Amino acid sequence: MPACTFEPLSEQHRKDVTDIFNHYIANSFAAYPEQPVSPEFYSHFLELAKHYPAVAVMSGTAVAGFALLRPYNPFPVFRETAELSYFIKPECTGKGLGKAALGFLEQKAKAMGIKTLLAEISSRNEQSLAFHARSGFTQCGRFPAVGKKFGKTFDVVWMYKPIA
Repeated sequence: MPACTFEPLSEQHRKDVTDIFNHYIANSFAAYPEQPVSPEFYSHFLELAKHYPAVAVMSGTAVAGFALLRPYNPFPVFRETAELSYFIKPECTGKGLGKAALGFLEQKAKAMGIKTLLAEISSRNEQSLAFHARSGFTQCGRFPAVGKKFGKTFDVVWMYKPIA
């Protein structure tokens, strides 16, 4: 496992998180917006993860990525299920940071009483689909041709992992 630490997302991470997310917006199907987001969008991440873990993935003193849990659905009957998101700087991928971030989120989720993790992934994000499959996630749903980015349609794939 790589040497990394996790810091709760705060104002000091705004630029790095926005830059990482904007890279994936511009270069992949991993982030759904079509245009770069402004630094104000960072507040959206914090709001999504309100009362859930939201962290910067640190490699030394540098932000190498970010990770968060959020409620799958706001109704209390779904309190044992959470959705996760994480993005790692492209130059830091393939070094185990995503695996470390997933492990961190799983640990925090278990401590919160969450029993199921969900991941929503573009069908054109083959790297993420493979990563989640290797990490114990199973495909549980697919919405065919519901998204279109870069002039190409894509499916939304849902994957789940029981952690209880």
